[in-house]
Amino acid sequence: MATTQMPIFSPFPSSVSCLVPSCISSSSIASPSLLRLTSLNRRPTKDFFQSSHLLLLRLEGWVWSQRQLFTKTSTDKRRCFQLGKFSPSAKHRGFQISEGDVLPSFSLKDQEGRIVSSSSFKGKPIVLYFYPADDTPGCTREACAFRDAHMRFKDSGAEVIGISSDSFQSHKAFAEKHRLPFTLLTDYGNKLRKEWGIAADMFGMLPGRQTYIIDKKGVVRLIFNNQFQPERHVYEALKTVEQMNVRGFGEFKKL
Repeated sequence: MATTQMPIFSPFPSSVSCLVPSCISSSSIASPSLLRLTSLNRRPTKDFFQSSHLLLLRLEGWVWSQRQLFTKTSTDKRRCFQLGKFSPSAKHRGFQISEGDVLPSFSLKDQEGRIVSSSSFKGKPIVLYFYPADDTPGCTREACAFRDAHMRFKDSGAEVIGISSDSFQSHKAFAEKHRLPFTLLTDYGNKLRKEWGIAADMFGMLPGRQTYIIDKKGVVRLIFNNQFQPERHVYEALKTVEQMNVRGFGEFKKL
């Protein structure tokens, strides 16, 4: 008489089994009696019930840990919203500076190797532009455009500052080669970029090109990001600075 292969038996219905996370391997914590009963006439053994209980405890622990993680993440995001440091649309996963925020203080090394603090520019508008690297085609066009418009920025009382991760020696050579009349600062390891939440481009391979316009009270009035139109940063910065100069810092409005 031919024998019939018995189907696999699971203590959970299919609708529940599909919810068991893959990180909980039933084969690693359960005996074969938990996975199948070889005969319809065979009654569940003590080992079967012990293994089932163990699997339920593991599943309950996993659900509890995920609940704790979700609660912690939600609390952290809510706290960031309350501090005004979180933007749901930001590509960066950390804090982010937004228009209307007071610019955080910082100190970086300039092209002469001297430490320059943001407090030294207090009381005047600042055009702070981040660029990917010295002497690359787009960054050279941007720097030269700021150079050509430098007198208009000076007439408006504004200081232009460029920032990249290049060494101060590289900055010095770059400034001398293109006769740049403004300060270049070194952000070693892109630390300041990360703190301010400046997203990278080209799948994270290219540092973001972003410009901040800060008024004389230290408030960020405009943030402009455009990787592939370097000269546009100069136009937007000059328009904003001259508008602030005409309207006054307490009556700033975008054109």
